[in-house]
Amino acid sequence: MTMTPRDPSIVIIGAGVAGIATAVTFQQAGFHNFVIVEKGSDVGGVWHWNRYPGLTCDVPSQLYQFSFAPKPDWSRIWAEGSEIQRYHRDVVERFGLDKHLMLDSEVNDAVFGEQGWELSLSGGRSLRADFVIAATGVLHHPFTPDIPGRDSFGGAMVHTARWDDSIDTAHKRIAVIGSGSTGVQIVSALQPQADKLVQFARTPQWVLWAPMGLPQSSVVAKLLGTVPGLHDRVYDAGLWASGLLADVVLHPTWRRTVVQQFARWSLGAQVRDRRLRDKLTPDYEPLCKRQVLSGTYYQAISAPNAELVTEAITEITPTGIRTADGVEHEVDVIVFATGFHPHNYMRPMNLRGRDDVTIDEAWAKGPRAYRMTAIPGFPNLFTVLGPNSPTGSISLQYSAELTARYITRWLERFRAGEFDTVEVSEEATSRFNDSVAEAMGPTVWNTGCNSWYFTDQHTIDLWPFDRATMTRLLSTPEDRDFLLTRSRDTAVI
Repeated sequence: MTMTPRDPSIVIIGAGVAGIATAVTFQQAGFHNFVIVEKGSDVGGVWHWNRYPGLTCDVPSQLYQFSFAPKPDWSRIWAEGSEIQRYHRDVVERFGLDKHLMLDSEVNDAVFGEQGWELSLSGGRSLRADFVIAATGVLHHPFTPDIPGRDSFGGAMVHTARWDDSIDTAHKRIAVIGSGSTGVQIVSALQPQADKLVQFARTPQWVLWAPMGLPQSSVVAKLLGTVPGLHDRVYDAGLWASGLLADVVLHPTWRRTVVQQFARWSLGAQVRDRRLRDKLTPDYEPLCKRQVLSGTYYQAISAPNAELVTEAITEITPTGIRTADGVEHEVDVIVFATGFHPHNYMRPMNLRGRDDVTIDEAWAKGPRAYRMTAIPGFPNLFTVLGPNSPTGSISLQYSAELTARYITRWLERFRAGEFDTVEVSEEATSRFNDSVAEAMGPTVWNTGCNSWYFTDQHTIDLWPFDRATMTRLLSTPEDRDFLLTRSRDTAVI
């Protein structure tokens, strides 16, 4: 007896890099019965939420794109955030994803039951699905430190991830709290027109010099757009080059030494003032934290109207910020460049799987997944760019597309009637996470700094393997690691 193929219903949560890559990959594999729910008012994820002055991607534009949607005409070698957001919007329109898209639709509840997944959305709407794909990304819950007196400040106050374009920063006294990539970018952008700019840096960062404002040649754009196959070769070359970056951060080789020496040179060559240079010198190895690139930061913080403060902040006053040495720094604007809660993933949504287990219970010892994409206790749910994703070493677009293709293998088998639910085993997940912990040992992220890569449980939430290993692990599902069931019988595998 021939079984009629089933058409799985799918909900993709998130319309950023991961969600768009997943949706297009599913379409190309013949799956069209999906909805993309996005809590924001437009697509792009982090590139929609972030629009602060100076926002620039630290990955070259020709690599920071989907393999299925080449863009030869980037305006800069390292694109600005607004251009990247427009690119994502263009991809959504080019591939007809708008008809699948539900904007301003935050998922409040996602519960697995006898009828599959039931999702409750903001505004009282609901959805049912055979599969849920959590493409929620990493950096989307802004972190603002709870500093005493914060509510008393009489001037403008803003987080970089929720930038307010109505705030006028020109000719103002500006405080920037934070020293990561965002802090470096916004200091560089705001300093030239500020009356005074004070950066409060708990710990300094190594900043690699790079000409971030360098335009992409129109000749290059024309060649990439007209010469058959050239764009694919450039993209492949970019992936190969990213493999060198992976080697630098994963293994203590001569390549790592060279890059670390370049970081030290970048500081020494650009900051001549000894006292400032000492304050800007980290006490940890270069690359241990997310690497920061800039061609202008050291000049900006060295300018006469700029000041670097490393004393701890004790309180915010009505007129400024007071530090532990008793000094009150009077300012008109406070900018929080303090990053995100990087390990929340799907939270705070009420996500409940088999036997009513919650994601908080499943992740009581920290976020964990099998090969970045499956969680024990949550049947027919997969994550794209989930726990241990390579935010510090491998192209996120490549990773998202690879993971989405892996998920389509399961969708194809569901469509063929092989199973009704698929759930990774606890044993397989533990084996994978043990291998991650072991491989993390020689990585540069494990050399003694306190970075946002660390979870509250002191594990490093990154991918400690190379791209070839990722490709192998996410090529073909291994049935021995999963429990497959049909509604009319017991376990299949």
